[in-house]
Parts: sequence; C-alpha cells; structure tokens
Amino acid sequence: MAPSRNANRTLGRLRIDKWLWAARFYKTRSLAARAVEGGKVKLNGERMKPGKEVKAGDEIEVRSGELTWLVEVRGVALKRGPAAEAALLYAESDESRVRREHMTAMRRAGPHPAHDTHGRPTKRDRRMIRRFTGE
Repeated sequence: MAPSRNANRTLGRLRIDKWLWAARFYKTRSLAARAVEGGKVKLNGERMKPGKEVKAGDEIEVRSGELTWLVEVRGVALKRGPAAEAALLYAESDESRVRREHMTAMRRAGPHPAHDTHGRPTKRDRRMIRRFTGE
C-alpha cells in the first residue's frame, strides 16, 4: 500500500515552536521560539513557553508586525512540508482573514515610508540631527 500524501499529518500533539515552523508562520524554529517567548504568539488566549504542546482544536493568535492571524489547529506535522500541506494544518477565521487583507490593502495604498528622502542629509539637516542626539 502506498503512503498517502498526508502521512506526516497526525492528530497528536507537538511543541508550539515546531508547529509554527511546520505551518510556515516562521522560517526557522528558533525564530518561532523567540516569537513565543516574546509574547507574539498566544495559545487559547494565553502566553506560553515554546515547549507547550498544541493539539487539534486549539486556537492560536500569531502577531507579526501589524498583521495578526487567528487560526484553529487542524493537525500537527511530524516534519515541515510544502506550503500546500502546511496550509492543511490550520484554518484561519474569516474575520482574521478580512482584517489582515484590509491591513495589507491600507499599507499598499499609503505612501512608501521613504518617499520624502532625497539622498544624504544636508548640512542643515546634519546640524539638526546633532542637536537632537546631543552630540
């Protein structure tokens, strides 16, 4: 019998830092662990340590900058797979998706943060910077 495509997807438990990495919210496990320790990730509305285990049915809130994902855990993966398989590990709430898409559209509609800059600071600008920094 050939193994199914979701053979590595189980209904067991997994450390939250490993789950965030496998679900592709973070590029490395250490970044995921740092985010959990920093309070950027909440499990069922509470802060936790990176070793806390998640299971199917848990609710996770992930904040990255101004974006927030509110997802329900659907399964855990024993190893990190392609993005299509990672998307099967969770289900994002509709209100979370709408809010995130709205924030992305607002960011795109606004001016670029550096649109006013025109190269190096002038002599006058440098004086003001020195005065401000106390040099």
